[in-house]
Amino acid sequence: MVRKKGGSFVKQAAILAFAGIMVRVFGFLYRIPMTNMIGDTGNAIYSAGYYIYTFLLILSSAGLPAAISKMVSERLAVGEYRNAHKVFRVSLFVSGSLGFVCMVLMFVFAEQIATVLAESPESYYCILTLSPTLFIVAIMSVYRGYFQGMNTMLPTALSQIVEQIFNAFFSVYLAYVLLGYGVDRAAGEKNIIMGAAGGTTGTGIGALAGLLVILFSYMLLKPVIYKKTKKDRKKETAGEIAKILLTTALPIIAGTAVFSITNLIDMNMVMRILEGSGHTHQQAQDLYGQLSGKYVTLTTLPVSISTAVATAAIPSIAASAKLRQKQQLKRKMNMTLRVSMIISVPAGVGIGVLGDGIVKMLFPYASEGGILLTVGSVSIIFLALCQTVTGVLQGIGHVKVPVIGAVLGAIVKVVLNAVLIGIPAINVIGAVISTTGCYMVASLFNLWMLSRIMRVHIDLLGSLFKPLIGSFVMGAACFLTYKGLFVVLNSNTFATIFAIVMGIVIYGLVMLLIGGIKEADLMAMPMGGRLVRICRVCRLM
Repeated sequence: MVRKKGGSFVKQAAILAFAGIMVRVFGFLYRIPMTNMIGDTGNAIYSAGYYIYTFLLILSSAGLPAAISKMVSERLAVGEYRNAHKVFRVSLFVSGSLGFVCMVLMFVFAEQIATVLAESPESYYCILTLSPTLFIVAIMSVYRGYFQGMNTMLPTALSQIVEQIFNAFFSVYLAYVLLGYGVDRAAGEKNIIMGAAGGTTGTGIGALAGLLVILFSYMLLKPVIYKKTKKDRKKETAGEIAKILLTTALPIIAGTAVFSITNLIDMNMVMRILEGSGHTHQQAQDLYGQLSGKYVTLTTLPVSISTAVATAAIPSIAASAKLRQKQQLKRKMNMTLRVSMIISVPAGVGIGVLGDGIVKMLFPYASEGGILLTVGSVSIIFLALCQTVTGVLQGIGHVKVPVIGAVLGAIVKVVLNAVLIGIPAINVIGAVISTTGCYMVASLFNLWMLSRIMRVHIDLLGSLFKPLIGSFVMGAACFLTYKGLFVVLNSNTFATIFAIVMGIVIYGLVMLLIGGIKEADLMAMPMGGRLVRICRVCRLM
């Protein structure tokens, strides 16, 4: 199949990680003006609809790319090109059917979902506009899983970037246009409900653009793909492939769905408990908007990079497991974990130290909620660890383990929510604490099980301890830099930006000095070759 000689795990992980960075950058570019337009209330309405969409997306297709990627890479590893392509065709039918059914259900029952499940009747139009996106993404996810299984990440990366560019532009544009729907804009009135729906409409337009890009990529590669399938004589039936696909995908879907369910529980519990403890519906919406629109948005940025590494690792790890290459398997596992922690640990510390300044810089017209980042930034580390180890477990075929970890984490989250949110002095901060507890329990369980299953030494010194040392030094420097510049210049934006830049430089230097970053780690990151050359010139490596 289309296997480039240079298509190594490191190179493909770097491509997908770069795409993850670009996607998150564009995501910030549109969430910043949109949040400043629709405010915390609009974020609450937007998130209520979006979390419903995400849950149904997981049930219909979100678990399939990892399963398809694993199945395709396993067949290619033993030369079964025809069967690998048949996995793609069967997956297209399965995912498309599930996506269509979920789209219809979401559209038909939009009012009941908004009122009963989301406890946000205002999110009705968001749910309606998101329903077609379920079918579009269900089709697109199959193509992405197929290309990842072939160890070719470029089509997936391009489609993700194009998808987010269109999403960013149309979300902001339509939110702005629909804010004036049916109201006197000249008098300063805003239709927050329709503005939020404009944002969710942009999600569907972006998904359609991403699908067109990946369809075009497939058409370009189709002649090469079909030429190789003719050489394959072993044949699997569609029924056999569908059975293996669903058997592989269902535990992945279940594990991911549990975390999505916790978001739905969060949405329901936060609103209900806050209103029950004396907050008005408007106040509860504003607090939930800070949680979903600021805390979740900002803390998932660095995690997207580690997720990209984990996703790219699945086909490579699956192939090594299939061929019983134990040493290669150990090396890939440890490198995947190390790169994930090198990125996520400093991100967690930096966001915790500068949380309030970051929120005020990005959202000057809706500047509350910085305390949520300060308290909950440690969840970045545990979420990144959880998703990375989950990717490794899926790659070696133990897809049920993350499901158990996710269930344990969800139980912890629900209990902590019930105990903490109702305390007036804590309120929505309780949801942040419960999120941290959820990911901590799930990640540590997954890591413990991975160590037992593989009987392999997990490089905790290189994976966690050294990034912590570098991050603590960086955090202290960021804090002192921010406070000093803010006092002297009285400019939050300048002080925050300068402190972030200073932190990146100091963290990189400390990690190089203590041996926390290796050449292979840099090569796994975007522009890794250039970073290695710079380090060599400066005699840091």
